[in-house]
Amino acid sequence: MENANQTRAIQSKWAGRFIWAAVIQGIFATIATILVLDPLQYVTGKADYFSPARVIAGGSGGTWFFTGYISYLVVGVVATAVTAIFYLYIEGIQGKAYKGFTNLLAWGHLIFMNVGVAGAMFLMMYGGYLAGWGMTPSSSGGGGLNAGQVHVQILGGLVDPIGGLILLAAIGAFLGGLGYLIRSRTN
Repeated sequence: MENANQTRAIQSKWAGRFIWAAVIQGIFATIATILVLDPLQYVTGKADYFSPARVIAGGSGGTWFFTGYISYLVVGVVATAVTAIFYLYIEGIQGKAYKGFTNLLAWGHLIFMNVGVAGAMFLMMYGGYLAGWGMTPSSSGGGGLNAGQVHVQILGGLVDPIGGLILLAAIGAFLGGLGYLIRSRTN
C-alpha cells in the first residue's frame, strides 16, 4: 500500500478552466432550454403562438433555431467539458504544465472557441426564431413572408457573422490542438 506522502495529486489549471467554461455554457443552455420549453404556458394555460417550441415545430427557418440549439448543447457544453480531459492528461497525468507560448495557445483555445461557438449558435437560434416569426401569416401577427423572402430578408444577413464566429471557434480549436501537440512532445 502506498504511503499518503508518496501519492501525487493530479492537478490541471487548464482542465479546471475548461470545466468552468462548460458550467457557464451549461447555465446559458439551461436558460435557452427554459425559453424553448416555455414553462409559463403550463401555468397560465396560454401557449404563445411565437414560442420557440412552435417556431421549431414549424420547420423551414425554424430549423436554424433547432440546429443552433442542438449544436450549442453538443459543442458549447459537452465538447468544452470533454476538452478538459485533454488538458488534464497533459498537465495532470504527464505532469507537463502549460507555460509561455503553449499557455498563450491554451488561452486562445479557451476564449476563441467559447466565444465563437456561443456567438454562432445563439445567432443561429435568433435567426431561426425571427425566420419562424417571418413565415407566420400576418393575420396571426407574423411577418407573412414566404421562404425565399425569409432567407433573403432575415437569414441572409446572418450567414457571414455566423460563418465568422464558426471560423473563430475553429481557430480556437486549432490553437488548442497545436498547444496540445507542442506540450505533449516537449519536456
